[in-house]
Amino acid sequence: MKAEYSMQALKAGIIAFLMGFSPAVAQDAPAAPPVGQPPVVVELYTSQGCSSCPPADALLQQLAGRPEVIALALHVDYWDYIGWEDSFARPEFTQRQRRYARAAGASAIYTPQFVVSGQQHVIGARPMELMDGIRAAAAAMEPMGLTIERQGDGVRIRASALPQPRPLVVQLVRYMPRETVDVLRGENAGLALSYANIVTDWTAVAEWDGAAPLDIEVEAPGDAPLVVLVQDAGQGRICAAARLLPG
Repeated sequence: MKAEYSMQALKAGIIAFLMGFSPAVAQDAPAAPPVGQPPVVVELYTSQGCSSCPPADALLQQLAGRPEVIALALHVDYWDYIGWEDSFARPEFTQRQRRYARAAGASAIYTPQFVVSGQQHVIGARPMELMDGIRAAAAAMEPMGLTIERQGDGVRIRASALPQPRPLVVQLVRYMPRETVDVLRGENAGLALSYANIVTDWTAVAEWDGAAPLDIEVEAPGDAPLVVLVQDAGQGRICAAARLLPG
C-alpha cells in the first residue's frame, strides 16, 4: 500500500502523538496508568521489503519508550518474494496476523498494520488514530494482578482469579530491543532501517479459564527482554500484560 504520510507530516504527527500522553500538555490527555493497571499491547505487522513500512516502524520506535505501552514489531514473510528477504520475518507471525484478520471478518492482510490490545486495527502510520486506540484499550484493560518474576532459567507467572471466568491463553514473547538493517534489494534498497522491540519468539505457554488463580513456571533461558500477556481465546482481546527487562 502507498505511504499516507510524508516524513515531515509523520514527524509532526508523532510529536502531537507523544504530547497527547502528557497530562501537562492537554486537559484531555490520558493520565499515567494507575498502579497495578497493565500496559496496553501494540503489535505492528511490518516488513523490511515494504516501502510503506518505515514510517510505521519509526512510530513504533517512539512507542517503545513509553511505560504505559508494550510495543512489539512482528515481521511477516509474505513480501520476501519481491526482492528482499526480511531477516526478522517468521511464518508464525504471518499466521498470527491472519488469525486477527479472520477474527475481524477481513479477507486480506497487509503491512503496515497496528493491532491495539488485540482489538483495534490501524492501517499505516496514523499517530492520532493509534493514540485514540491506546486510550480506549487502557480504559478497558482488566486488572487481574498479572505478575512475572525470574526463577533461574525460567519465569514464574501469577494472576488472580477473574469475576467472570472464560477461556484465556497465556503467551510468552521474547524480543530484541533494537537493530539496524542495511537493505540491499527490493523496494527499500539502499536504506539503513532501524527497528525497535523486534519479536523473535511468540509462544502460547498455558490455557487458563480464570476460575482459579494462575501460578505457573515456564522456561525462558537467556537475558533477552520478555513479555507475558493474557488474551481471550480465539485471537480475542488482550486482557493483561507485563514485561520483564534484563537486570
